[in-house]
Amino acid sequence: MKWSQTLIPTLKESPSEAEIDSHKLMIRAGLIRRITSGAYAYLPLGTLVLNKVIAIVREEMNRSGAIEVFLPALQHLDLLKESGRLDVFGADLITFQDRHGKETVLSPTHEEVITYIVKNEINSYKQLPITLYQIQTKFRDEMRPRFGVLRSKEFIMKDAYSFDLDEKGLNNSYQLMYDAYCRIFDRCRLDYIIAEADSGAMGGDASHEFMVPSPVGEDILILCRNCGYSANRERAEAAPLPQQENYSLRKLEEIYTPDKRTIREISDFLNISQHHMVKTLIYTSQEQLFAVLLRGDHEVNEARLSGVLGLKSFELASRETIERATGANVGFTGPVGLKIKIIADQAVTTLSNFVTGANKTDYHLLNVNSERDFKIDQIANIRYVTQGDNCPHCNHVLEISQGIEIGHVFKLGTKYTSALKAHYLDADGKEKPKVMGCYGIGVNRIIAAIIEISHDENGIIWPMSLAPYHVIIIPVNVKDTICMDAARSIYDDMTNMKGIDVLLDDRDLRPGVKFKDADLIGIPVKIIIGKKYTETKELEIKLRKSGEVFLTHIENTKQELERIRQHLIKTERSAN
Repeated sequence: MKWSQTLIPTLKESPSEAEIDSHKLMIRAGLIRRITSGAYAYLPLGTLVLNKVIAIVREEMNRSGAIEVFLPALQHLDLLKESGRLDVFGADLITFQDRHGKETVLSPTHEEVITYIVKNEINSYKQLPITLYQIQTKFRDEMRPRFGVLRSKEFIMKDAYSFDLDEKGLNNSYQLMYDAYCRIFDRCRLDYIIAEADSGAMGGDASHEFMVPSPVGEDILILCRNCGYSANRERAEAAPLPQQENYSLRKLEEIYTPDKRTIREISDFLNISQHHMVKTLIYTSQEQLFAVLLRGDHEVNEARLSGVLGLKSFELASRETIERATGANVGFTGPVGLKIKIIADQAVTTLSNFVTGANKTDYHLLNVNSERDFKIDQIANIRYVTQGDNCPHCNHVLEISQGIEIGHVFKLGTKYTSALKAHYLDADGKEKPKVMGCYGIGVNRIIAAIIEISHDENGIIWPMSLAPYHVIIIPVNVKDTICMDAARSIYDDMTNMKGIDVLLDDRDLRPGVKFKDADLIGIPVKIIIGKKYTETKELEIKLRKSGEVFLTHIENTKQELERIRQHLIKTERSAN
Protein backbone atom coordinates (compact mmCIF):
# COMPACT_ATOMS: atom_id res chain seq x y z
CA MET A 1 0.00 0.00 0.00
CA LYS A 2 1.11 3.54 -0.77
CA TRP A 3 0.60 6.12 1.96
CA SER A 4 -0.91 8.53 -0.55
CA GLN A 5 -3.62 6.00 -1.41
CA THR A 6 -4.80 5.17 2.09
CA LEU A 7 -6.01 7.09 5.15
CA ILE A 8 -3.54 7.45 8.02
CA PRO A 9 -4.44 10.71 9.81
CA THR A 10 -1.68 11.01 12.41
CA LEU A 11 -1.74 13.67 15.12
CA LYS A 12 1.15 15.49 16.80
CA GLU A 13 -0.65 15.95 20.11
CA SER A 14 -2.78 13.66 22.25
CA PRO A 15 -6.48 14.54 22.38
CA SER A 16 -7.79 15.80 25.70
CA GLU A 17 -10.30 12.93 25.95
CA ALA A 18 -7.54 10.29 26.11
CA GLU A 19 -6.34 9.25 29.57
CA ILE A 20 -4.01 6.29 29.03
CA ASP A 21 -1.19 5.56 26.57
CA SER A 22 -3.07 3.04 24.42
CA HIS A 23 -5.99 5.42 23.98
CA LYS A 24 -3.71 8.35 23.12
CA LEU A 25 -1.64 6.34 20.66
CA MET A 26 -4.57 4.65 18.94
CA ILE A 27 -5.96 8.11 18.18
CA ARG A 28 -2.62 9.80 17.38
CA ALA A 29 -1.54 6.94 15.09
CA GLY A 30 -4.82 7.11 13.19
CA LEU A 31 -6.16 3.70 14.24
CA ILE A 32 -9.48 4.92 15.64
CA ARG A 33 -11.72 7.95 15.93
CA ARG A 34 -14.38 8.56 18.57
CA ILE A 35 -17.89 8.83 17.12
CA THR A 36 -19.83 9.12 20.37
CA SER A 37 -19.23 8.27 24.02
CA GLY A 38 -18.01 4.66 24.19
CA ALA A 39 -18.11 4.01 20.42
CA TYR A 40 -15.17 4.18 18.00
CA ALA A 41 -14.67 3.91 14.26
CA TYR A 42 -11.70 1.83 13.10
CA LEU A 43 -9.74 3.57 10.36
CA PRO A 44 -7.56 1.63 7.85
CA LEU A 45 -4.58 0.99 10.18
CA GLY A 46 -6.86 -0.03 13.04
CA THR A 47 -8.86 -2.29 10.76
CA LEU A 48 -5.69 -4.03 9.55
CA VAL A 49 -4.62 -4.76 13.14
CA LEU A 50 -8.15 -5.80 14.12
CA ASN A 51 -8.30 -8.25 11.22
CA LYS A 52 -4.92 -9.75 12.15
CA VAL A 53 -6.15 -10.36 15.70
CA ILE A 54 -9.37 -11.88 14.36
CA ALA A 55 -7.42 -14.11 11.94
CA ILE A 56 -5.31 -15.52 14.79
CA VAL A 57 -8.39 -16.07 16.96
CA ARG A 58 -10.28 -17.76 14.12
CA GLU A 59 -7.36 -20.02 13.19
CA GLU A 60 -6.88 -21.26 16.75
CA MET A 61 -10.60 -21.70 17.40
CA ASN A 62 -10.94 -23.76 14.24
CA ARG A 63 -7.86 -25.74 15.22
CA SER A 64 -9.54 -26.57 18.54
CA GLY A 65 -12.54 -28.05 16.72
CA ALA A 66 -14.96 -25.19 17.38
CA ILE A 67 -17.49 -24.31 14.65
CA GLU A 68 -18.09 -20.70 13.66
CA VAL A 69 -21.55 -19.13 13.64
CA PHE A 70 -22.80 -15.55 13.46
CA LEU A 71 -25.58 -14.50 15.82
CA PRO A 72 -27.76 -11.38 15.64
CA ALA A 73 -26.95 -8.28 17.62
CA LEU A 74 -30.66 -7.96 18.43
CA GLN A 75 -32.55 -10.19 20.84
CA HIS A 76 -35.85 -9.90 22.66
CA LEU A 77 -35.94 -9.52 26.42
CA ASP A 78 -37.89 -12.74 26.97
CA LEU A 79 -34.73 -14.86 26.78
CA LEU A 80 -33.00 -12.76 29.45
CA LYS A 81 -36.11 -12.99 31.62
CA GLU A 82 -36.21 -16.75 31.17
CA SER A 83 -32.57 -17.18 32.21
CA GLY A 84 -33.01 -14.82 35.17
CA ARG A 85 -30.37 -12.34 33.99
CA LEU A 86 -32.58 -9.37 33.15
CA ASP A 87 -32.09 -7.90 36.63
CA VAL A 88 -28.42 -8.91 36.69
CA PHE A 89 -27.62 -6.69 33.69
CA GLY A 90 -30.04 -3.98 34.79
CA ALA A 91 -29.17 -0.52 33.52
CA ASP A 92 -26.26 -1.88 31.43
CA LEU A 93 -28.77 -3.12 28.84
CA ILE A 94 -29.41 -0.95 25.79
CA THR A 95 -33.09 -1.53 25.05
CA PHE A 96 -35.76 -0.05 22.80
CA GLN A 97 -39.21 -0.79 21.47
CA ASP A 98 -39.59 -1.64 17.80
CA ARG A 99 -42.48 -0.30 15.72
CA HIS A 100 -44.67 -3.13 16.95
CA GLY A 101 -44.03 -2.24 20.59
CA LYS A 102 -41.86 -5.29 21.22
CA GLU A 103 -39.04 -4.77 23.73
CA THR A 104 -35.69 -5.48 22.10
CA VAL A 105 -32.14 -5.39 23.43
CA LEU A 106 -28.76 -4.91 21.78
CA SER A 107 -27.03 -8.10 22.89
CA PRO A 108 -24.62 -7.65 25.82
CA THR A 109 -23.71 -11.33 25.41
CA HIS A 110 -25.16 -14.40 23.67
CA GLU A 111 -25.50 -17.25 26.19
CA GLU A 112 -29.30 -17.20 25.96
CA VAL A 113 -29.39 -16.94 22.16
CA ILE A 114 -26.99 -19.82 21.54
CA THR A 115 -28.76 -21.97 24.14
CA TYR A 116 -32.08 -21.25 22.41
CA ILE A 117 -30.61 -22.38 19.07
CA VAL A 118 -29.04 -25.53 20.49
CA LYS A 119 -32.26 -26.31 22.36
CA ASN A 120 -34.15 -26.43 19.07
CA GLU A 121 -31.51 -27.99 16.83
CA ILE A 122 -29.69 -30.54 19.01
CA ASN A 123 -31.74 -33.05 20.98
CA SER A 124 -29.81 -36.34 20.93
CA TYR A 125 -26.68 -37.48 22.73
CA LYS A 126 -25.37 -38.51 19.29
CA GLN A 127 -25.09 -34.82 18.33
CA LEU A 128 -22.88 -33.95 21.30
CA PRO A 129 -20.34 -32.65 22.15
CA ILE A 130 -20.23 -29.48 20.08
CA THR A 131 -18.58 -26.07 20.51
CA LEU A 132 -19.91 -23.07 18.59
CA TYR A 133 -18.20 -19.68 18.42
CA GLN A 134 -18.63 -16.28 16.83
CA ILE A 135 -16.80 -12.97 16.48
CA GLN A 136 -19.42 -10.31 17.01
CA THR A 137 -20.13 -6.84 18.39
CA LYS A 138 -21.61 -6.55 21.90
CA PHE A 139 -23.32 -3.62 23.57
CA ARG A 140 -23.43 -2.47 27.19
CA ASP A 141 -24.50 0.95 28.38
CA GLU A 142 -21.43 1.71 30.46
CA MET A 143 -22.14 4.50 32.90
CA ARG A 144 -18.64 5.88 32.45
CA PRO A 145 -16.88 4.77 29.26
CA ARG A 146 -13.16 5.37 29.58
CA PHE A 147 -9.71 4.27 28.46
CA GLY A 148 -10.72 4.12 24.78
CA VAL A 149 -11.57 0.60 23.62
CA LEU A 150 -10.73 -0.91 27.03
CA ARG A 151 -14.07 0.20 28.47
CA SER A 152 -16.59 1.11 25.81
CA LYS A 153 -20.28 0.73 25.10
CA GLU A 154 -19.69 -1.11 21.85
CA PHE A 155 -16.97 -3.76 21.69
CA ILE A 156 -15.93 -6.79 19.66
CA MET A 157 -15.74 -10.20 21.29
CA LYS A 158 -15.01 -13.74 20.34
CA ASP A 159 -17.44 -15.82 22.36
CA ALA A 160 -17.62 -19.61 22.24
CA TYR A 161 -20.08 -22.02 23.85
CA SER A 162 -19.54 -25.72 24.45
CA PHE A 163 -22.34 -28.25 24.98
CA ASP A 164 -21.58 -31.65 26.47
CA LEU A 165 -23.31 -34.72 27.87
CA ASP A 166 -21.83 -34.45 31.34
CA GLU A 167 -19.24 -32.88 33.60
CA LYS A 168 -16.44 -35.04 32.22
CA GLY A 169 -17.20 -33.81 28.72
CA LEU A 170 -17.30 -30.21 29.94
CA ASN A 171 -13.87 -30.61 31.52
CA ASN A 172 -12.48 -31.79 28.19
CA SER A 173 -14.10 -28.94 26.22
CA TYR A 174 -12.91 -26.43 28.83
CA GLN A 175 -9.32 -27.66 28.51
CA LEU A 176 -9.45 -27.42 24.71
CA MET A 177 -10.53 -23.78 24.96
CA TYR A 178 -8.02 -23.05 27.72
CA ASP A 179 -5.21 -24.38 25.52
CA ALA A 180 -6.51 -22.48 22.47
CA TYR A 181 -6.47 -19.25 24.48
CA CYS A 182 -2.86 -19.81 25.44
CA ARG A 183 -1.94 -20.27 21.77
CA ILE A 184 -3.88 -17.15 20.76
CA PHE A 185 -2.26 -14.90 23.32
CA ASP A 186 1.18 -16.40 22.65
CA ARG A 187 0.80 -15.63 18.95
CA CYS A 188 -0.33 -12.08 19.79
CA ARG A 189 2.92 -11.74 21.81
CA LEU A 190 1.11 -10.87 25.02
CA ASP A 191 2.74 -11.33 28.41
CA TYR A 192 -0.27 -12.73 30.25
CA ILE A 193 -1.15 -14.40 33.54
CA ILE A 194 -3.92 -16.96 34.03
CA ALA A 195 -5.83 -16.34 37.25
CA GLU A 196 -8.58 -18.18 39.05
CA ALA A 197 -11.67 -16.02 38.78
CA ASP A 198 -15.17 -15.53 40.12
CA SER A 199 -17.89 -16.24 37.56
CA GLY A 200 -19.94 -13.16 38.47
CA ALA A 201 -22.99 -12.48 36.31
CA MET A 202 -22.11 -15.41 34.06
CA GLY A 203 -22.76 -17.94 36.81
CA GLY A 204 -21.28 -21.42 36.92
CA ASP A 205 -18.84 -23.29 39.10
CA ALA A 206 -15.34 -22.43 37.88
CA SER A 207 -13.60 -19.91 35.67
CA HIS A 208 -10.18 -18.57 34.72
CA GLU A 209 -9.25 -15.08 33.65
CA PHE A 210 -6.43 -14.24 31.25
CA MET A 211 -4.86 -10.95 32.28
CA VAL A 212 -2.07 -8.71 31.01
CA PRO A 213 -0.34 -7.03 33.98
CA SER A 214 -0.67 -3.27 33.58
CA PRO A 215 -0.99 -0.29 35.94
CA VAL A 216 -4.02 0.91 33.95
CA GLY A 217 -5.88 -2.40 34.21
CA GLU A 218 -9.21 -2.27 36.02
CA ASP A 219 -8.92 -5.82 37.35
CA ILE A 220 -6.95 -6.57 40.52
CA LEU A 221 -4.54 -9.49 40.25
CA ILE A 222 -3.32 -11.46 43.26
CA LEU A 223 -0.13 -13.41 42.58
CA CYS A 224 2.31 -15.62 44.46
CA ARG A 225 5.77 -15.50 42.91
CA ASN A 226 6.83 -18.54 44.91
CA CYS A 227 4.31 -21.23 43.90
CA GLY A 228 2.52 -19.52 41.00
CA TYR A 229 -0.89 -19.18 42.65
CA SER A 230 -2.89 -16.44 40.92
CA ALA A 231 -6.46 -15.22 41.18
CA ASN A 232 -8.46 -12.11 40.55
CA ARG A 233 -9.61 -10.00 43.48
CA GLU A 234 -13.06 -11.59 43.77
CA ARG A 235 -11.70 -15.15 43.76
CA ALA A 236 -8.45 -14.73 45.68
CA GLU A 237 -8.03 -15.87 49.25
CA ALA A 238 -5.22 -15.55 51.75
CA ALA A 239 -3.74 -17.95 54.25
CA PRO A 240 -5.61 -17.80 57.59
CA LEU A 241 -4.14 -15.24 59.94
CA PRO A 242 -2.48 -16.75 63.02
CA GLN A 243 -4.39 -16.85 66.29
CA GLN A 244 -3.17 -14.71 69.18
CA GLU A 245 -1.61 -16.51 72.13
CA ASN A 246 -1.10 -15.61 75.78
CA TYR A 247 -3.45 -12.64 76.00
CA SER A 248 -5.68 -11.59 78.86
CA LEU A 249 -9.25 -10.33 78.53
CA ARG A 250 -9.62 -6.73 79.63
CA LYS A 251 -12.74 -5.22 81.10
CA LEU A 252 -15.38 -4.13 78.57
CA GLU A 253 -15.57 -0.33 78.56
CA GLU A 254 -17.93 2.15 76.93
CA ILE A 255 -16.34 5.34 75.60
CA TYR A 256 -17.86 8.59 74.36
CA THR A 257 -17.03 9.21 70.67
CA PRO A 258 -19.10 12.24 69.65
CA ASP A 259 -20.01 12.18 65.95
CA LYS A 260 -17.09 9.83 65.17
CA ARG A 261 -18.60 7.30 62.76
CA THR A 262 -16.00 5.97 60.32
CA ILE A 263 -13.15 3.58 61.04
CA ARG A 264 -10.65 6.31 60.21
CA GLU A 265 -12.32 8.85 62.50
CA ILE A 266 -12.45 6.42 65.43
CA SER A 267 -8.88 5.27 64.79
CA ASP A 268 -7.61 8.86 64.90
CA PHE A 269 -9.80 9.83 67.86
CA LEU A 270 -8.76 6.88 70.04
CA ASN A 271 -5.22 6.62 68.62
CA ILE A 272 -5.82 2.93 67.85
CA SER A 273 -4.72 1.18 64.63
CA GLN A 274 -7.51 0.23 62.23
CA HIS A 275 -6.52 -3.43 62.24
CA HIS A 276 -7.39 -3.56 65.95
CA MET A 277 -10.95 -2.47 65.28
CA VAL A 278 -13.95 -4.44 64.05
CA LYS A 279 -16.61 -2.98 61.79
CA THR A 280 -20.15 -4.32 61.64
CA LEU A 281 -22.08 -4.24 58.37
CA ILE A 282 -25.78 -5.07 58.33
CA TYR A 283 -27.25 -6.67 55.22
CA THR A 284 -30.75 -7.61 54.21
CA SER A 285 -31.94 -10.51 52.05
CA GLN A 286 -35.63 -11.19 51.49
CA GLU A 287 -36.43 -9.06 54.54
CA GLN A 288 -34.05 -11.09 56.74
CA LEU A 289 -31.18 -9.23 58.41
CA PHE A 290 -27.68 -10.48 59.09
CA ALA A 291 -24.47 -8.84 60.26
CA VAL A 292 -20.98 -9.18 58.82
CA LEU A 293 -17.91 -8.54 60.98
CA LEU A 294 -14.61 -7.45 59.44
CA ARG A 295 -11.32 -6.16 60.73
CA GLY A 296 -11.28 -2.37 60.48
CA ASP A 297 -8.80 -2.25 57.59
CA HIS A 298 -10.48 -5.01 55.56
CA GLU A 299 -13.27 -4.90 52.94
CA VAL A 300 -16.04 -7.42 52.46
CA ASN A 301 -15.85 -9.59 49.33
CA GLU A 302 -19.53 -9.86 48.43
CA ALA A 303 -18.86 -12.55 45.83
CA ARG A 304 -17.38 -14.76 48.56
CA LEU A 305 -20.11 -13.78 51.00
CA SER A 306 -22.73 -14.81 48.44
CA GLY A 307 -21.10 -18.23 48.07
CA VAL A 308 -20.76 -18.74 51.82
CA LEU A 309 -24.41 -17.90 52.50
CA GLY A 310 -25.81 -19.43 49.32
CA LEU A 311 -27.63 -16.18 48.54
CA LYS A 312 -28.09 -14.89 45.01
CA SER A 313 -29.07 -11.41 46.10
CA PHE A 314 -28.60 -9.27 49.19
CA GLU A 315 -27.80 -5.64 49.88
CA LEU A 316 -26.64 -3.33 52.62
CA ALA A 317 -29.53 -2.41 54.86
CA SER A 318 -31.00 1.07 54.67
CA ARG A 319 -30.30 3.72 57.29
CA GLU A 320 -33.78 3.28 58.73
CA THR A 321 -33.41 -0.51 58.96
CA ILE A 322 -30.02 -0.24 60.68
CA GLU A 323 -31.32 2.24 63.22
CA ARG A 324 -34.32 0.01 64.02
CA ALA A 325 -32.07 -3.05 64.46
CA THR A 326 -29.43 -1.34 66.62
CA GLY A 327 -31.25 1.49 68.36
CA ALA A 328 -28.46 3.84 67.30
CA ASN A 329 -27.53 6.09 64.42
CA VAL A 330 -25.54 4.69 61.52
CA GLY A 331 -21.83 4.60 62.36
CA PHE A 332 -22.21 3.18 65.86
CA THR A 333 -23.22 -0.41 65.03
CA GLY A 334 -21.50 -3.26 66.87
CA PRO A 335 -22.02 -6.98 67.56
CA VAL A 336 -22.55 -6.76 71.34
CA GLY A 337 -26.25 -7.16 72.06
CA LEU A 338 -27.16 -7.48 68.38
CA LYS A 339 -30.15 -9.82 67.91
CA ILE A 340 -29.49 -11.00 64.35
CA LYS A 341 -27.27 -13.67 62.77
CA ILE A 342 -23.57 -12.72 62.84
CA ILE A 343 -21.05 -13.89 60.21
CA ALA A 344 -17.43 -13.04 61.02
CA ASP A 345 -14.40 -13.05 58.76
CA GLN A 346 -11.62 -15.35 59.96
CA ALA A 347 -9.35 -12.38 60.68
CA VAL A 348 -11.81 -11.14 63.34
CA THR A 349 -11.35 -14.36 65.34
CA THR A 350 -7.63 -13.60 65.72
CA LEU A 351 -8.30 -10.34 67.58
CA SER A 352 -8.70 -9.69 71.27
CA ASN A 353 -9.69 -6.59 73.23
CA PHE A 354 -10.78 -4.79 70.07
CA VAL A 355 -12.98 -1.73 69.41
CA THR A 356 -16.53 -1.86 68.02
CA GLY A 357 -19.60 0.30 67.87
CA ALA A 358 -21.74 0.25 71.02
CA ASN A 359 -25.19 0.26 69.35
CA LYS A 360 -25.60 3.58 71.10
CA THR A 361 -25.32 6.92 69.33
CA ASP A 362 -21.95 8.64 69.93
CA TYR A 363 -20.48 5.66 71.81
CA HIS A 364 -18.06 2.84 71.08
CA LEU A 365 -16.88 -0.15 73.12
CA LEU A 366 -13.28 -0.88 74.09
CA ASN A 367 -11.87 -4.33 74.91
CA VAL A 368 -14.54 -6.32 73.11
CA ASN A 369 -13.96 -10.07 72.84
CA SER A 370 -15.95 -12.68 70.95
CA GLU A 371 -17.47 -15.56 72.94
CA ARG A 372 -17.37 -13.48 76.14
CA ASP A 373 -19.27 -10.46 74.80
CA PHE A 374 -21.15 -11.80 71.78
CA LYS A 375 -21.68 -14.99 69.81
CA ILE A 376 -20.47 -15.57 66.25
CA ASP A 377 -22.89 -17.76 64.29
CA GLN A 378 -20.58 -18.46 61.35
CA ILE A 379 -16.88 -17.95 60.57
CA ALA A 380 -15.74 -17.76 56.94
CA ASN A 381 -13.22 -16.19 54.59
CA ILE A 382 -15.32 -13.27 53.30
CA ARG A 383 -12.81 -10.46 52.76
CA TYR A 384 -10.61 -9.19 49.97
CA VAL A 385 -6.91 -10.02 50.10
CA THR A 386 -4.80 -7.06 51.24
CA GLN A 387 -1.13 -6.12 51.04
CA GLY A 388 0.89 -8.27 53.42
CA ASP A 389 -1.35 -11.34 53.26
CA ASN A 390 0.23 -14.71 52.60
CA CYS A 391 -0.43 -17.33 49.92
CA PRO A 392 -3.04 -19.96 50.92
CA HIS A 393 -0.88 -22.69 49.31
CA CYS A 394 2.73 -21.95 50.29
CA ASN A 395 2.40 -19.09 52.83
CA HIS A 396 4.66 -16.82 50.76
CA VAL A 397 3.78 -13.10 50.71
CA LEU A 398 1.24 -12.31 47.99
CA GLU A 399 1.66 -9.54 45.41
CA ILE A 400 -1.26 -7.29 44.48
CA SER A 401 -1.21 -5.58 41.10
CA GLN A 402 -3.50 -4.48 38.28
CA GLY A 403 -4.26 -6.24 35.03
CA ILE A 404 -6.19 -5.89 31.77
CA GLU A 405 -8.64 -8.75 31.25
CA ILE A 406 -8.26 -10.08 27.69
CA GLY A 407 -10.05 -13.43 28.03
CA HIS A 408 -12.26 -15.41 30.38
CA VAL A 409 -13.35 -19.05 30.37
CA PHE A 410 -16.30 -20.35 32.42
CA LYS A 411 -17.74 -23.72 33.38
CA LEU A 412 -21.42 -22.86 33.33
CA GLY A 413 -22.79 -26.33 33.98
CA THR A 414 -26.56 -26.42 33.48
CA LYS A 415 -27.34 -22.84 34.58
CA TYR A 416 -28.71 -21.79 31.19
CA THR A 417 -29.71 -25.13 29.73
CA SER A 418 -31.91 -25.91 32.74
CA ALA A 419 -33.48 -22.43 32.74
CA LEU A 420 -34.19 -22.54 28.99
CA LYS A 421 -34.98 -26.30 28.98
CA ALA A 422 -32.21 -27.14 26.50
CA HIS A 423 -32.29 -30.90 27.03
CA TYR A 424 -31.11 -33.98 25.14
CA LEU A 425 -32.12 -37.62 25.17
CA ASP A 426 -29.42 -39.98 26.43
CA ALA A 427 -28.79 -43.54 25.23
CA ASP A 428 -31.58 -44.80 27.50
CA GLY A 429 -34.05 -42.25 26.19
CA LYS A 430 -33.94 -40.16 29.37
CA GLU A 431 -34.10 -36.37 29.13
CA LYS A 432 -31.14 -34.47 30.60
CA PRO A 433 -29.92 -30.86 30.45
CA LYS A 434 -26.89 -30.21 28.29
CA VAL A 435 -23.75 -29.25 30.23
CA MET A 436 -22.36 -25.94 29.06
CA GLY A 437 -19.17 -23.88 29.00
CA CYS A 438 -18.61 -20.29 27.87
CA TYR A 439 -15.39 -18.74 26.58
CA GLY A 440 -14.82 -15.03 25.76
CA ILE A 441 -11.99 -12.96 24.30
CA GLY A 442 -12.01 -9.16 24.09
CA VAL A 443 -10.70 -8.63 20.56
CA ASN A 444 -10.40 -4.83 20.92
CA ARG A 445 -8.73 -5.28 24.29
CA ILE A 446 -5.91 -7.31 22.75
CA ILE A 447 -4.98 -4.30 20.61
CA ALA A 448 -5.06 -1.88 23.55
CA ALA A 449 -3.18 -4.30 25.81
CA ILE A 450 -0.39 -4.75 23.25
CA ILE A 451 0.04 -0.98 22.96
CA GLU A 452 0.05 -0.51 26.75
CA ILE A 453 2.94 -2.95 27.16
CA SER A 454 4.75 -2.20 23.90
CA HIS A 455 5.34 1.49 23.22
CA ASP A 456 7.88 4.22 23.90
CA GLU A 457 7.93 8.01 23.86
CA ASN A 458 7.85 7.97 20.05
CA GLY A 459 4.83 5.74 19.55
CA ILE A 460 3.61 2.17 19.18
CA ILE A 461 5.95 -0.82 18.83
CA TRP A 462 4.02 -3.61 17.09
CA PRO A 463 5.03 -7.26 17.18
CA MET A 464 5.38 -8.80 13.73
CA SER A 465 2.22 -10.89 14.20
CA LEU A 466 -0.08 -7.86 14.64
CA ALA A 467 1.69 -5.03 12.80
CA PRO A 468 -0.58 -3.39 10.20
CA TYR A 469 2.48 -3.35 7.94
CA HIS A 470 5.74 -5.18 8.59
CA VAL A 471 7.92 -2.85 6.53
CA ILE A 472 7.73 0.85 5.68
CA ILE A 473 9.81 2.18 2.80
CA ILE A 474 10.83 5.83 3.26
CA PRO A 475 12.35 7.67 0.31
CA VAL A 476 13.82 10.76 1.97
CA ASN A 477 13.23 12.96 -1.07
CA VAL A 478 10.38 11.92 -3.38
CA LYS A 479 11.59 14.45 -5.97
CA ASP A 480 14.89 12.58 -6.30
CA THR A 481 14.29 10.29 -9.28
CA ILE A 482 17.05 7.85 -8.31
CA CYS A 483 15.65 7.41 -4.76
CA MET A 484 12.06 7.08 -5.94
CA ASP A 485 12.94 4.53 -8.63
CA ALA A 486 14.71 2.45 -5.96
CA ALA A 487 11.77 2.81 -3.57
CA ARG A 488 9.28 1.67 -6.21
CA SER A 489 11.50 -1.25 -7.21
CA ILE A 490 11.81 -2.45 -3.59
CA TYR A 491 8.10 -1.88 -3.04
CA ASP A 492 7.21 -4.01 -6.06
CA ASP A 493 9.52 -6.79 -4.84
CA MET A 494 8.17 -6.64 -1.26
CA THR A 495 4.51 -6.83 -2.34
CA ASN A 496 5.28 -10.20 -3.94
CA MET A 497 6.96 -11.59 -0.81
CA LYS A 498 4.81 -14.04 1.14
CA GLY A 499 4.17 -12.98 4.75
CA ILE A 500 5.32 -9.38 4.25
CA ASP A 501 2.95 -6.41 4.29
CA VAL A 502 4.64 -3.27 3.04
CA LEU A 503 3.81 0.45 3.13
CA LEU A 504 5.49 2.98 0.83
CA ASP A 505 5.61 6.50 2.26
CA ASP A 506 5.40 8.40 -1.02
CA ARG A 507 4.34 11.71 0.55
CA ASP A 508 6.20 14.86 -0.39
CA LEU A 509 7.03 15.85 3.19
CA ARG A 510 10.13 16.67 5.21
CA PRO A 511 12.13 13.57 6.26
CA GLY A 512 11.67 14.35 9.96
CA VAL A 513 7.88 14.24 9.63
CA LYS A 514 8.01 10.90 7.81
CA PHE A 515 10.38 9.38 10.36
CA LYS A 516 8.22 10.56 13.26
CA ASP A 517 5.08 9.15 11.65
CA ALA A 518 6.80 5.82 10.99
CA ASP A 519 7.77 5.56 14.67
CA LEU A 520 4.31 6.69 15.80
CA ILE A 521 2.42 4.03 13.85
CA GLY A 522 4.96 1.46 15.00
CA ILE A 523 5.98 -0.41 11.84
CA PRO A 524 8.69 -2.96 12.90
CA VAL A 525 11.11 -2.37 10.00
CA LYS A 526 12.04 0.85 8.19
CA ILE A 527 13.87 0.88 4.86
CA ILE A 528 15.36 4.35 4.39
CA ILE A 529 16.47 5.47 0.94
CA GLY A 530 18.42 8.70 1.18
CA LYS A 531 21.73 10.37 0.46
CA LYS A 532 23.74 7.22 1.26
CA TYR A 533 21.94 5.38 -1.53
CA THR A 534 22.71 8.01 -4.11
CA GLU A 535 26.38 7.89 -3.06
CA THR A 536 27.04 4.18 -2.37
CA LYS A 537 23.86 2.38 -3.48
CA GLU A 538 23.38 1.21 0.12
CA LEU A 539 20.01 1.15 1.83
CA GLU A 540 19.54 1.71 5.55
CA ILE A 541 17.34 -0.81 7.37
CA LYS A 542 16.33 0.27 10.87
CA LEU A 543 14.42 -1.78 13.47
CA ARG A 544 11.68 0.06 15.36
CA LYS A 545 12.04 -1.75 18.69
CA SER A 546 15.80 -2.01 19.16
CA GLY A 547 16.93 0.89 16.98
CA GLU A 548 19.49 -1.39 15.26
CA VAL A 549 20.64 -0.26 11.83
CA PHE A 550 21.77 -2.50 8.96
CA LEU A 551 23.20 -1.47 5.61
CA THR A 552 22.63 -3.49 2.45
CA HIS A 553 22.81 -3.08 -1.29
CA ILE A 554 19.51 -2.95 -3.14
CA GLU A 555 20.00 -6.32 -4.84
CA ASN A 556 20.30 -7.99 -1.40
CA THR A 557 17.24 -6.30 0.11
CA LYS A 558 14.89 -9.28 -0.10
CA GLN A 559 17.37 -11.70 1.48
CA GLU A 560 18.33 -9.25 4.23
CA LEU A 561 14.70 -8.47 4.96
CA GLU A 562 13.79 -12.15 5.22
CA ARG A 563 16.72 -12.68 7.60
CA ILE A 564 15.55 -9.77 9.76
CA ARG A 565 11.95 -10.97 9.68
CA GLN A 566 12.92 -14.44 10.90
CA HIS A 567 15.15 -12.89 13.56
CA LEU A 568 12.32 -10.69 14.86
CA ILE A 569 9.84 -13.56 14.93
CA LYS A 570 12.31 -15.77 16.78
CA THR A 571 13.15 -12.99 19.25
CA GLU A 572 9.48 -12.25 19.94
CA ARG A 573 8.69 -15.92 20.40
CA SER A 574 11.53 -16.49 22.85
CA ALA A 575 10.58 -13.34 24.78
CA ASN A 576 7.10 -14.79 25.24
